[in-house]
Parts: sequence; structure tokens; C-alpha cells
Amino acid sequence: MAAPSSGGMTADELLALPVAIDLDTANRALGIGRSTGYGLAKAGEYPVTVLRLGSAYRVVTSELLKLLGMERHPEAPAAAGAGAGHELCA
Repeated sequence: MAAPSSGGMTADELLALPVAIDLDTANRALGIGRSTGYGLAKAGEYPVTVLRLGSAYRVVTSELLKLLGMERHPEAPAAAGAGAGHELCA
């Protein structure tokens, strides 16, 4: 099992996130509270780009991973169906 990141999510959990996530999940990954996260988003001061879709906030996961010093490695075409796992790049 991977060691937890400083934000309370493991590296595996972070790398398994979809392309865009809700603000509560991003807050959890960054280790910040809900009120603080929403306040930063509303003020335009969230540490990554926040998309406003109607009344919902969304964060692009690739930006969040980059801020946390992580990247998804693209899987090689031959390995894509072979059950290859995620690898962490720091």
C-alpha cells in the first residue's frame, strides 16, 4: 500500500482520480478545509485553476497532480490492456 500524501490521500488514490474533480476532493488532496477551499475558489486564489460550471466548481486533476509534484505516466500502447498500473513520477 502506498504511503499517504501530505493531503490525506495516497499516491494511488490521487493517480486514480478522473480528469476533473469536485472542489471537495481537491481540498482533501491539498489538506485544506471545505470553507477555506471554497473561499479561495470564490476569491480566485485557489492554488490551481478552478472551473465554474453553473453552481459547481471543478478542478483539472493534471494541474492538481503537477502542484503536488506528481505526474501520470502514459501507458505504452502494448501495456495498456495488460493490466499495467500507475507509476508515480516525482
